Amino acid sequence: MNLKHPDRRRCLGSLLAAAWGLAGLSGLAAASSATAAPATPAWQPRRPITLWVPWAAGGATDLTLRLLAELAGQRLGQRIVIENRGGAGGTLAMPVLAQAAPDGHTLAQMPQTVFRAPWTHKLAWDPIRDTTPVIQVSGVTFGMVVPTDSPLTSVEAMLQWARTRPGQLTIATNGVGTTPHVVLDEWLGKLGLGFIHVPYKGVAEQMLAVASGQVMVGVGSNGFAPYVESGRVRLLATLAARRSPRWKDVPTLSELGHGIVATSPYGIAGPKGLAPEVVQTLHDAFRAAMLEPAHLAELAKYDQELAYLGPQDYGLVMQKAYEAERRTVERLGLAAGGR
Repeated sequence: MNLKHPDRRRCLGSLLAAAWGLAGLSGLAAASSATAAPATPAWQPRRPITLWVPWAAGGATDLTLRLLAELAGQRLGQRIVIENRGGAGGTLAMPVLAQAAPDGHTLAQMPQTVFRAPWTHKLAWDPIRDTTPVIQVSGVTFGMVVPTDSPLTSVEAMLQWARTRPGQLTIATNGVGTTPHVVLDEWLGKLGLGFIHVPYKGVAEQMLAVASGQVMVGVGSNGFAPYVESGRVRLLATLAARRSPRWKDVPTLSELGHGIVATSPYGIAGPKGLAPEVVQTLHDAFRAAMLEPAHLAELAKYDQELAYLGPQDYGLVMQKAYEAERRTVERLGLAAGGR
């Protein structure tokens, strides 16, 4: 008998009412209602959650994560508060995370630099040992920009300027030890060109410095997009694998013959020892928030896309990134003493 058909359910209800009385029917209705209600998460936050962002406020990563946190907080029934801790190449959230209680109320963004820094410096924290993966969110690529009125109209023009004025080219990045910094050191080092590195705490500060002419060149994540679109800086090249649909006339460094492709995925993690039910609740909230049209639109402002991975897959990617950074650091001769 197909009990899913409405008429048959009504017939069954009448028979039960006759046999058990109204009390029995009321109990059945209550049970049916309970079954239809959405399941309550095995864990729920007791107070606002803090999400540490290791960049200065106002950059692309900060802004997109603020919106994501707001949307995820709506699903959790608790606010997710952004705390910025910029500097040290995006690694300053890790000491906080490593010392936090594993109760689900402290999270941090995990940029690529946290997997590199332990190989270049002696640090008390470890990005694998001291974390619990929650979700991978998105990723950034990078671009090279100059002031709008700069005479450096191409990558080759920049390189030629550096050749004729050794060690005078000023290049800003979003921090010491960041992917742009490492790429520049390797690339220009191979070409025998020196430059003055000017690190900033985030892309927002960096782009303002480039736009105002305080530095000659900036290499940073795709938080540069609004500055390019508003005409405050000019994009010479990207470090992506292929040209951006938004800037179809802008070449990649790879197609210019320099063999450089650089991307930087990122996600969210909690302290070591988060219970599985806590991870699942947080993951589900952020996963749903990621797919919200408002979040997708915010990512699109910066030429970003979703790069979703769940806790287990994200954990594997984190481990691979950690080992890959070790090999890169050793190849470049940047390893910290004693490692």
